[in-house]
Amino acid sequence: MIERGSPLAGNVALVTGATGGIGRAIALGLAELGAAVVVNHLDTPDEAHQLREQIRGRGVKAVAVQADVRDEADVARLAEEASFALGPVDTIVSAAGAYPRIPWNDLGSDQWRMMLDANLTSHYLVAHAFTGSMQAQGRGRIIAIGSVLAHVGRHDLAAYIAAKAGVEGLMRALARELGPHGITANCIAPGSIKVEAENTVVEDPAAMEERQLGRQCIKRRGTPEDIAQAVAFLAQRSSGFITGQTLYVDGGWFLG
Repeated sequence: MIERGSPLAGNVALVTGATGGIGRAIALGLAELGAAVVVNHLDTPDEAHQLREQIRGRGVKAVAVQADVRDEADVARLAEEASFALGPVDTIVSAAGAYPRIPWNDLGSDQWRMMLDANLTSHYLVAHAFTGSMQAQGRGRIIAIGSVLAHVGRHDLAAYIAAKAGVEGLMRALARELGPHGITANCIAPGSIKVEAENTVVEDPAAMEERQLGRQCIKRRGTPEDIAQAVAFLAQRSSGFITGQTLYVDGGWFLG
């Protein structure tokens, strides 16, 4: 059971894309610190309800809310349902996204817009829907999941990488604009994190893993829990003087 003195006791956290590998670890990690959690998902109700019950089993409140964070009306409903169920949200973790590999010569304008909606506009919509209540409270945390690929690049991912670079810029802009209201805005840039989904987008996972370890200083794959620990750090009151930053959780892949 969560104790009253836990770092995030009394806080409410929203995690978008919470049923993905990274999102799920983030939601559980915040619950371990005492936060009530809004589990956002798109079309995975069984996984969302299972995660909700796991969080409740830790002695904190949780609610699962289906919403497409690419859609403004859906995000407005998400904000309304979250506030009604658990109260004002203190921490936003934008972890939802999409990662299709499309060669540059095959990348059409519709696909480009789709990727920007999934990986950049969604962050804008969620932040815009929730920061009004944060400003009213005089506090808040916005944590967006970006990608180290915004700095190192990779073939077949032009739209994804452009969107993730935009996420970093958005967080810096929000840090400037919302800082006077006690709100911090930061980006976490994961490196190569081992999740089940990679087996569906990589032709030879074993060969990919060997290549990836050669790029890193730390010779192991990153895990969703590595990202969750970074989120937990930025969510706590003790990190209140950190804003507008990008935290690389990549095993030393990008050292710029």
